[in-house]
Amino acid sequence: MLDKIKALQAEIAAVTASNADEVEALRLKYLSKKGAVNALMADFRNVPADQKKEVGMAINELKNFATEKINTLKAATDLAEDADDLLDMTRTAAPVPLGTRHPLSLVRDEIVAIFRRLGYVVEQGPEVEDDWHVFSALNFAADHPARDMQDTFFIQRNPDVLLRTHTSSVQTRVMERSKPPIRILCPGRVYRNEAISARAHCFFHQVEGLYIDKGVSFADLNQTLLYFAREMFGADTKIRLRPSYFPFTEPSAEMDISCTICGGKGCPLCKGTGWVEILGCGMVDPNVLDACGIDAKEYNGFALGMGIERIANLKYRVNDLRLFSENDVRFLEEFTHAH
Repeated sequence: MLDKIKALQAEIAAVTASNADEVEALRLKYLSKKGAVNALMADFRNVPADQKKEVGMAINELKNFATEKINTLKAATDLAEDADDLLDMTRTAAPVPLGTRHPLSLVRDEIVAIFRRLGYVVEQGPEVEDDWHVFSALNFAADHPARDMQDTFFIQRNPDVLLRTHTSSVQTRVMERSKPPIRILCPGRVYRNEAISARAHCFFHQVEGLYIDKGVSFADLNQTLLYFAREMFGADTKIRLRPSYFPFTEPSAEMDISCTICGGKGCPLCKGTGWVEILGCGMVDPNVLDACGIDAKEYNGFALGMGIERIANLKYRVNDLRLFSENDVRFLEEFTHAH
């Protein structure tokens, strides 16, 4: 009897199956009421009394072994059949063409790389923000137009929860939790309630920079901007700073670069002026530092911000903002060899 059990176990150990039907056939052969294992149990009555314990244990071990073997085969065939179901038999056998980096990603990475060489580190923050980090901590008055529903997307009509309108909110979060010196770059997507057209969109991308330390001057800001402009647009690029206004900087300025097409001589892109505006900047207002827990009597700094789409337009001559978000493969293929 023990020899029969060993022989049957060796037979079961050697079986294989390639599909569910074959597994079921094996289960019926070995584990059904009329199967081989139950047949041994039927013969158990003829086993001498002094061998019943040993034989009974051997039959139970055989049954467990057969059950485990069948379950293993079933799991393997189920997995193979699931994989077959995922295979798209209508898919072309020809090689699938590779995609390319999005132009906005190319420009963002180039901007980040330039500022990294100056010691800046990248910081990220939430796109769904609160009023404090987007407006109040940045010296926006309670009646500032940017808080109006025409410019800002508020969440569920809650005036304290909104989609961020600029990545300056990341700067306020970093200033709250960090001690100077702070030298950060904040790239990300922002949202404003504007009509979509070739020149405007309800979402776009920004990169903002912040440098806070002791003894930071406007000359430091000027040299940083000049370095960036020449690294991004070429060594012959010139810059100029025009007085402007932002609630979170004082003094504030808009920065222009010499036109990348005409070299400053005048063309349709620069409207004949020879200059193209690319970013806003200024010295951080002391009220912002104090609101974020930084002593404005001891520290000062500068901030700058630019739209990535604006820089991409200048580099790649894209005249319609909507192209950046429409995922037209023909448009994206133009940037295969951009970098």
